Parts: sequence; structure tokens; C-alpha cells
Amino acid sequence: MKRNYNILVLLLLLAFASCSFTTKTFDDPDKDKLLIQVITYVLERGHFDPKAMDDTFSEAVYTDYLDQIDPLKQYFYKSDIEEFSKYKKELDNQLKAYDISFFNLTHERLIKRIEEAKVIYKDILAKPFDYSKNETYDADYDNIGYVKNKKELIDRWRQRLKYSNLSNYDELMYEQKNLEKTNAQADSLKIDRVAKKSVAEIEKESREATLKTIDVYYNDYIDDMDRDDWFVMYINAIAQEFDPHTTYFAPQDKEAFNQDMAGKLEGIGARLQKRNDNTKIVELISGGPAWRGKELEVGDIIVKVRQEYEKEPVTITGMRIDDAIKLIKGPKGTNVFLTVKKVDGTSKVIKITRDIVEIEETHAKSAFVEKDGKKFGVINLPKFYADFEDYQKLNAATDVKNEIIRLKKQGMEGLVLDLRNNGGGSLQTVVEMAGLFIEDGPIVQVRSTQNPKEVLNDTDKSIVWDGPLVILVNEFSASASEIMAAAMQDYKRAIIIGSKQTYGKGTVQSFYDLNDMVRNNKEGDLGALKVTRQKYYRINGGSVQLEGVKSDVIVPDRFSFIDIGEKDQKNPLSWDEIDAADYKLWEGYFDYDTTIKMSNERMKNNEQLKLIADNAQWVRARMDEKTYPLNYEEYKAQLDANETESKTFDKIGEYKTNLTYESLPYEQQLFEQDTVLRDKRQRWHESLSKDVYVEEALHVLEDLKTSYNIKKIATVKD
Repeated sequence: MKRNYNILVLLLLLAFASCSFTTKTFDDPDKDKLLIQVITYVLERGHFDPKAMDDTFSEAVYTDYLDQIDPLKQYFYKSDIEEFSKYKKELDNQLKAYDISFFNLTHERLIKRIEEAKVIYKDILAKPFDYSKNETYDADYDNIGYVKNKKELIDRWRQRLKYSNLSNYDELMYEQKNLEKTNAQADSLKIDRVAKKSVAEIEKESREATLKTIDVYYNDYIDDMDRDDWFVMYINAIAQEFDPHTTYFAPQDKEAFNQDMAGKLEGIGARLQKRNDNTKIVELISGGPAWRGKELEVGDIIVKVRQEYEKEPVTITGMRIDDAIKLIKGPKGTNVFLTVKKVDGTSKVIKITRDIVEIEETHAKSAFVEKDGKKFGVINLPKFYADFEDYQKLNAATDVKNEIIRLKKQGMEGLVLDLRNNGGGSLQTVVEMAGLFIEDGPIVQVRSTQNPKEVLNDTDKSIVWDGPLVILVNEFSASASEIMAAAMQDYKRAIIIGSKQTYGKGTVQSFYDLNDMVRNNKEGDLGALKVTRQKYYRINGGSVQLEGVKSDVIVPDRFSFIDIGEKDQKNPLSWDEIDAADYKLWEGYFDYDTTIKMSNERMKNNEQLKLIADNAQWVRARMDEKTYPLNYEEYKAQLDANETESKTFDKIGEYKTNLTYESLPYEQQLFEQDTVLRDKRQRWHESLSKDVYVEEALHVLEDLKTSYNIKKIATVKD
């Protein structure tokens, strides 16, 4: 295909670029001040929508930074905040003067308060908790104030530790009530058996476990953080006031990021995200250990982590995401035990054997299925990948094209392109891939501060697939996925089925190595800065920023009521629109409007989707709970009630269609030598047979195929 190759340098999620404004010489000998100088320079001149560094900006940085270093309001006193507040409207002036006195003051005070907190939590955990007392724990950190004195601080710590300890206490009580089952499980995991204990012994043991967990957290992680680590948090409080995707990477983080971009993933094969105080699973890497284990799910919250050589797990609630990842990751072949809070509210210990995640499992894969005498194809695309050193060697557009050609040889009459959980990738790739389904024309529009509008076109008139097309999306479909869905929707080339809207990320980032900004740098590696440099727009002129792509057929899923999109992040760029590009609607025979109407009617009466919607609302209600009982009987009653309610949604996982999916002949030949690939595909096909969304996509393809035949006959008669 002939393409507009000026987009080769563009990456939708991240682009590596050299600065175009490096004429200034930076020579401040102080590394911290030098970083402030370089980063503010890049942000003010390189960001798509630079913010004025004024009093309003200063107040926002002030608030967000304090929220980051003391999110639970368990360190600082109200008097500390009153002392800090004199800087509330001065940080903009400090940044312009490369002054870091605010950081120095807060950092020194934080270290002092942390040392005081170590004494407090040890004193509290040295005494028994009274679980018969009727009191509650308020976890609404955003709306509780800072404590006025040490007495209030101790009580705040006591309540939080008591609540944290309840989980250990309940687990030990459960073990005692189910001693035979507990010891059978211990034997299978090859860990020590549990002895019979009294309630007093259980209470003491639970506190000792909590103490050990917190000691590990402080000794191994907080104490390991040096001044530079805390300074990175301050830098990012500044950077992320511009938008949520503008981020500073310290040297060690830059190296880890580069490894991730190269696809070198070693561990459990899951992507994690910090949400409030929790570490949440946001993606399972296809083919990875967690994916193969079938127990860990997107949306699960990891509460504790235990290594195979340890007896007690470490609680990671409240831990920095980087520190939590260090605990979870590990060498290939080692085991890690994760205590997770499932999406349905239940708790479970999951054993995972770490491994190296193969990058190939992020590549396109296809299957075909026969339904009511018609053959359909399904292509799953986890990301819009490309090898930017040798694009022709590897890119998702070419791979999808090849899969379509193979499916056509099998007699495919309709295609489902599954972009659920696809977070984006290469911009060039999505432009080329969209061109597989239309003759030619614009695919996306890009705007930057230097260029008010650039239209990226498909210039190849060939069409690889001109038949019925359905695209599946959800709330995690972002960036390149949104460009693809939006373009096909604007052309009326495909029907989009999925969540109310996609993620809503309409921005493009560039990745700058800050070492290239400083001549004769003697301060060591300065790290890198990811900066939002562009916004992209649909060919109809609208942005997907915040609003995402709205599905033609809206179907509920377990994330329907959870705040996970761009609009739910801090400081997102605003929605806007530009002039539409010049394009013509798809001139096909398919009756899209009638087909969409028929699908929506089916969805209203689908019992499985009704159950999924009810479950999504129930999960949201649990997430909104901020006050928890510290009386054990009430705590246990609440747990039991949640578990009982969650069982009403067990039927969601029991759903199964009567459809059988198969791999293409070329893969079936590979199975003879590659049994691992065979097992992966069997697992995928099994999940497809239980997928109500794919099932509906096939119904839609049938309706489109039928409308095609009717309209074609009508056209011939005329």
C-alpha cells in the first residue's frame, strides 16, 4: 500500500522524538534545580496546551503533591499544613526561579513524621484490639481533615490498623472453623499446617502478621526511598497538572519503560494501575502466567503478596505502585501468592508461577465459526503494534490483512474485529488498517501547536474486505482503537458494538530524553519526559477526547458504572472540534440503520446482559462504600452478605453459546509441533463460545448479510 509516510514518526501512545527547541544552554550545577529548569522549559514550549504557571496552577500543584505524599492523611498535622500553606500561591514563582524550598520543607517534615509514625504503629499493634466495640472506620480520605494533635493521629492510625487487621483476624478465624480443609490446602501448597488456637491466640497472631507486613513495607520500601525518589513525585505533580499523560521518568523508570516498549515482560503477565489506595489489575497479557491460570481477572484488587519462601504475606494497600510491582514481579519459575479482592467482593489467594510473557501474544489472531449455515471470521487485536526500527518486518496492519485473506479463503461472509481492551499503539498502523476496509480517503485528522490541521489518508484504492464488518469495543479501547472505530463509524462502514463510550484518549505523546537538552551535563542521567504534543480528531471533525466513540449498539459490561475513562482522570485536556475532512459515506448495500435497530431490540431482552448490568451496578455500590464496621460480628456479617449477593451473579460465568470456533488451517498445522500454541488457541476459542458480545456481533453480521441480499436484489429489479 502507498501511504502518507510523514506519519512514520507518530506514535499514538508514545513517540520517541528529539527536541526541536534545544538552543538554550542549561548549566545549573544543582541537579534538582537543573531538572526543574529543563522540565519547565520543555513543558512551556513543547506541550500541546501549555498552562500558565500562575497562582491557580500553584494551588493545584500544592494540593496534588500533598495528596501524593500523604494520601491517607496519616503523617501531617493540621499545623504542618498551615505552615506549608504559605507556599500555596508561590510555587509558580518558585518554579520560575528554580527554587525548591517548598519541596525541601515538605520532604524534611515528611521524613520526620514517618519516623514518628513507625513508633505509633508499633505501640498500637503491641496491644490487643477489642472487636466487640461498636465503631467504624472512615476511608473517605478526600473528605476527612488533617488531625489537630498527636492524640487524634494515634486514633486515626488505630482505626486504620484495626480495620487492616480485621482481614488477618477473619482469615485466621476461618482457618480454625475449617481446620481440616485449611490443612489440606496447606499440604497441597507445601506450607506449614495450621494448629488449633484460642481466640486470644488468633487475635495476637493477626496483630503480629499485620506488624510484620507494615515493618516490611517501611523497612524494605519507604526506607529505601531516597530524596531523589520523593523529588520525582514532586516533579510529576508539576508535569501532570498539564494533563494526565505528561509524565516524568526517572533514569531507572526510563529503563523499565524502554524494556516494556520492547515487549520484554517478565513476571505474572498483568498490567497494574494505582486506583485510590489500591493496586488494580487493568489488563492480563494474553498467554502470560496470570492469563493461563484463569483465576486472576481484570478489575481484581491485589491486597497482599507472599513470596514462596515467606510464611506471611505483605499488604500492599497504600503502597506505591512501583513498590507493589517489585513485590509481584520476579524471576521465571518462581511462585508468588496473591491475596486478591475479586470484582464481586469476595477474597481469594491465587498462586501464580512467574514466566516470561511472549510478545507474540499481543499480536493479531483469528478464528472462524459457522452459524446457521454462514461462515464468519473473528480477529482479535490486543494492540496496534509495530516494529519502528523495521516497520515492514512487523506491524499489525499487515498481520490483520493476512488474517483477512486467510479467512476469505475459508469462505468468510462477515468479520468481527475485536478491539476490546486495546489501548492503542502506532498511528501509521491504524491508518493502514482502516484502509483495508475502504477504497481510499481520510482516516484521522491531527492538530499540533505548529500545524493547525493535518489529514492522514488511506491512498491505496484496493479493498481487502468489502463485506459486513462489526467492531467490538469497551471502556478500555483507547487511542488507535478509537481512531479505527471512529473512522469506520463515520464512513458507515462498520457497526460498533460495546460500551456506552470508549476510553476517550484523543491525545498524542512524544518521549524526550532530557539528557539531549543539556550540553556538557555533569549531573548524571536526567531521565526523560513524556509530553502531550498533539490531538487527533475524527474525520467528521469531532474529537474523541473525553467523549470517546459512542457505540451504535450499547451493551452493558462489568465496568459500565466504574470511573475508568479519560474524563475520570485529573487534568484531562478538553473536548473540541475542527472542520470535517472531505469524505464520502461507504456505498455498500447493507442496511445499517435497520440492523442497528434490530440489535438494540435483541439487547433489551437478553437475560445475560441484564444480569451483567445488575452485577455492574452492584459492584459500583460496593466501591462507593467508604465507612466500614470495626466490630467483628458486623464486619463478618457484611462479608457474608456480600458473598451471598455475589453468588446471584455466578450465572454470568456459566453462560455458553452453541457455537464452535476453529483455528485457520495454517495454525492447525503449527499445532502438530507447537502444543503450547494449540492450548492457547483452545483457551481463546473456549472464551469465545462463552462471549455474549461476540455472539451478538455474529447476529449483527447475519442481519447485515441478509440486508445485503435484499437490497442487492431490489437494485437489480430496478
